[in-house]
Amino acid sequence: MLAHKYIAGKHYREQIMKPDFCIFFLLNKANQIGSRFLAQKVAELNITPVQALVLGFLNEEDGISSSELGKRAELDSATMTGIIDRLETAQLIERHGNPADRRSIRIHLTEHGRKLAGVAVRLIVEANREFLGFLTESEQMELRSLMNKIRDQAGRG
Repeated sequence: MLAHKYIAGKHYREQIMKPDFCIFFLLNKANQIGSRFLAQKVAELNITPVQALVLGFLNEEDGISSSELGKRAELDSATMTGIIDRLETAQLIERHGNPADRRSIRIHLTEHGRKLAGVAVRLIVEANREFLGFLTESEQMELRSLMNKIRDQAGRG
């Protein structure tokens, strides 16, 4: 298969722009397909995939600071604030002051948010299983390993 060969010189430059060889094209298409897939899975909850993931993080540990939540979700502060605003408007979360640090706020799931977060986590787990179901367990582990390696490397730049 062409994508598995390392081609030198001019031939490499010609091949790199082919859709089955250009890593940026492949990552972009995989992102589009995966995002659309998860969006369809969580659509019944009337939330976006990113909101579902954030609710899932809060389901694991409720009452964390907004900055900690942003770190876990790997989102910048402005993006995280927008997501928090929308989840608060939907009455899924509440902001509470942090008695230990008046400059920060803690994010708490509401009763309805806790129920929805539990469903969101279940849907995300099912979506992960279904989306990668055509791969063997070994291939799934290798894919995750490689994706984490790319993410970790990008974090250094």
